[in-house]
Amino acid sequence: MELTEEQRKRIEENRQKAILLRQEKSKFRAHTSQKPVVSQKVDQDNIITVTVAGQSYVDTEAGFLLNKDDLSDTNKQVSLAPEPNPILLKSEQPNCLECNQEFGISFLMTNFDHPVCDRCKEKFGKEKFDLITKTEAKKEYLLKDCDIDLRTPPLKFILGKNPHNSRWGEMKLYLILQVEKRALEVWGSEEEVERQIELRHEKQKASKLKMYKKKLKVVIKFRFKKIN
Repeated sequence: MELTEEQRKRIEENRQKAILLRQEKSKFRAHTSQKPVVSQKVDQDNIITVTVAGQSYVDTEAGFLLNKDDLSDTNKQVSLAPEPNPILLKSEQPNCLECNQEFGISFLMTNFDHPVCDRCKEKFGKEKFDLITKTEAKKEYLLKDCDIDLRTPPLKFILGKNPHNSRWGEMKLYLILQVEKRALEVWGSEEEVERQIELRHEKQKASKLKMYKKKLKVVIKFRFKKIN
């Protein structure tokens, strides 16, 4: 049976489509088979830049990388002022944990459910009511994401400027008092927290020593080859 002109045309179109599809699959396999090249450097301002497959990112020290091309779009003012709350009745007003005076609205109460008045917050300042990032909380108190976000109750936070560089946009900031309390809940005691920190430091030292010995071995081997 002889094919019609229309059938021949359709067969040729399908053949061309099949060829193009094979070519696209070959390109995809070639692309995915190449491992991305990753490098890291720290500039004079202690800003960490990570390069992955030719694309540069900034390590915000907040648990994520920020595309360098997007930095200009993140330079926005972020207010740390609490949302206005309805004024509590006299009988409903809490007593400040520091001065024991009744108060209606405060920054710490509004944002962290921590009953301390604004006057005492200003009095003690960062010495007692400092805010830290999630990365700092995890690093300094050996907490995991689940300890911060999933353990009941989840730690409260506010969105504020990155303390390392305001151009990196907003990030989560936690009340250090509540982070310390959560660390005690996780590890059981202050002594255990300190012990775990010491263990981590020892592991880091051992890892660095192992890496140094490995590099030294390579250097010595190279020198012997050069002499011979």
